[in-house]
Amino acid sequence: MDTIASFFSFITTPVSWIIVQFHSLYGAVFGESSGWAWGLSIVSLVILIRICLIPLFVKQIKATRAMQTLQPEMKKIQERYKNDKQRQSEEMMKLYKESGTNPLSSCLPILAQSPFFFALYHVLNTIAQGKTIGVLNQDLVDSARQAHIFGAPLASKFTDSASVIEQLDASVMDVRVVTVIMIVLMSLSQFFTQRQLMTKNVDTTVKTPFMQQQKMLMYVFPIIFAVFGINFPVGVLVYWLTTNVWTMGQQMYVIHNNPTPGSTAQAAYLERLSKKVERKGSVSGRGRRAIVKAIVAKGRDRNPAERKFINGLNKMGLAAQPDGTVVKSEKLAADQSQDGDTTHTGAAKRQQPKRQTKAQRQAAVKAEAEAAAENGEPQADKPAADKSQGGATRAGGPGNGARSRAQSGRKGPQQRSKSSSKK
Repeated sequence: MDTIASFFSFITTPVSWIIVQFHSLYGAVFGESSGWAWGLSIVSLVILIRICLIPLFVKQIKATRAMQTLQPEMKKIQERYKNDKQRQSEEMMKLYKESGTNPLSSCLPILAQSPFFFALYHVLNTIAQGKTIGVLNQDLVDSARQAHIFGAPLASKFTDSASVIEQLDASVMDVRVVTVIMIVLMSLSQFFTQRQLMTKNVDTTVKTPFMQQQKMLMYVFPIIFAVFGINFPVGVLVYWLTTNVWTMGQQMYVIHNNPTPGSTAQAAYLERLSKKVERKGSVSGRGRRAIVKAIVAKGRDRNPAERKFINGLNKMGLAAQPDGTVVKSEKLAADQSQDGDTTHTGAAKRQQPKRQTKAQRQAAVKAEAEAAAENGEPQADKPAADKSQGGATRAGGPGNGARSRAQSGRKGPQQRSKSSSKK
């Protein structure tokens, strides 16, 4: 432990300095030895660290989106090697390597803040021993030892003996109750965060080995934190509970405003977006236009929720454009409604005329004949029209064909001469 602590000593001093600065601010309000002053200093430390990690979080989101673009290829690999799990895993890893993506990118924020976590643990553990560390002098150490949160000292642990807890001016029952409640809250927040990710923000159309690992971690992580939580000082439990709540809120924001394609959260998001577009007639906001732009670029590879969104725009007389905006174009909307593809701008399919029955054709010819008779036009003037109706002129009488041939100058059928060879 001392070797690891010395390895992280480069971060211990900055962490202790940040805590002291926040304590000087809150101590002026709640009192220097108040548990609220020291507790809020730890909470503020977490918030400051997570704000600094926002660029890393954005990078994580981009990496996750890059993974989502590989979903069609991953699905093909699954179908091709569905009977060979080992080959399927090898092809998946090869795809990750070629595309430059990493399925473990979701762990980056946890790995980045782990040095701060260990530094805070080491600071609080040193305070419990009554020793100075970093910029914390003896007066500040004594003040921190006297700080209690709901009756439990910041430096106390669930596994501390009664004698150790008495030295910190507290009771064993208070320490056990507070630590158990905080461990349960910490585990529940971790479980809810992971469950929210798996149930709402995962593409359900593609099953990958990574999804199975995430599902397993959803149950394993809370148990791990519960087991190790009994060895954490109360101050560290405050730190970890605060960072879990921050992660949960941050994830809820992302799921609500930028969900994973193919997830249930995306279907709910597109339904809300469709209602907004129906009211305003346009897509407002840079983030919303980026999502519509990505849907347009997919073409025929859209998932059911995306096709429903595009068809909904078509019914409203709107058409999504490649830049993520929508325009009022009834003709374009009608063309796109053929297959839900906004990239198709050609003319709509030409409808074939309905084929008439024989009785209808005969009725049409009869009507034309009666109209011609009323106008004083002879029937022989329309031989081609009669022919086009499939020989319907034959129904007009036996003499019609002969009169037509006579008027057109055509000779009748000649009688074939008898050949002497056939006698």
